[in-house]
Order: sequence, then structure tokens, then C-alpha cells
Amino acid sequence: MMLSADKFAALSPARVLLRFGLRIAILTLFATFGSIGFGRSLAALLWMTVILCAVLAILRRERVFTAGLNHWDEMIGYLALYCAVMAVNQVAGS
Repeated sequence: MMLSADKFAALSPARVLLRFGLRIAILTLFATFGSIGFGRSLAALLWMTVILCAVLAILRRERVFTAGLNHWDEMIGYLALYCAVMAVNQVAGS
């Protein structure tokens, strides 16, 4: 049985942003206890979250360019944060 995108109700933008914020808070908390340092731990966790969001978007068959927010949009947000953390890690390391 194939599930189409119509089977999943679209979430409100506020709910997606709340989910994004909660994940960031949890990732920050876990990165605080990382043994390889906060910056490197946060970068690794953000990269894993990018992959998780992409997999979830594929499994839910969400469209990439839609008017509403979905896992693809979250993935882009986490990817932007990952790039920012890596840039800060590079500057701090040199």
C-alpha cells in the first residue's frame, strides 16, 4: 500500500518552528556534555539532524518547494546552522 502526501496533514508553521526550536535546545544540551568539545559536538549533531530531516521528508514524500513548512525547510535551517558552527570552529581553531 503506497501512502501519498495527502495522507499526512500539513502542520502549521508555528508547530514546525516550535519543533525546530525544541530540537535545537535538545541538541545544544547534548553538545554541552560532548567529550570532543561543544563546537565539534554541536556540528556532528547538527549534521546528523540534517540527514534525519532529509530521510523523514523522503519517507513522508514531502514536496521540496511548497508554501508551507516541512522537513525540507527544517533541513535547510539545520544545514545553515551547521555551516555557521563550522565557520566559528574554524575561526576559533586558528
